[in-house]
Amino acid sequence: QVQLVESGGGLVQAGGSLRLSCAASGSIFSLNAMGWYRQSPGKQRELVAVIESGGRTVYADSVKGRFTISRDNAKNTVYLQMDTLKPEDTAVYYCNLKTKSSWIVKWNDYWGQGTQVTVSS
Repeated sequence: QVQLVESGGGLVQAGGSLRLSCAASGSIFSLNAMGWYRQSPGKQRELVAVIESGGRTVYADSVKGRFTISRDNAKNTVYLQMDTLKPEDTAVYYCNLKTKSSWIVKWNDYWGQGTQVTVSS
């Protein structure tokens, strides 16, 4: 019942910037975390950044100081501002939502279809 729609990917030269967005719709509980993961050929999916409903953020060491995650709780939308992009940032970026009722132990996990980010040298 939850859908995630990603946008903002594309081709950019090294040193450039992109801004990804992900809008979530459906039955989303107030307790949640939205984030971005990425996967490139030959590598497993890795965490890029996460922001919780309370505002706490977590970043991968490789993107600290370059990427900024933010959210609009009213719109259930998460953004990833990517600055000083490097070729190694090239990957498919996936939006993720984890949410649950405070009365339930089990978390519901949802994924977007992914958006390609390519950074050329």
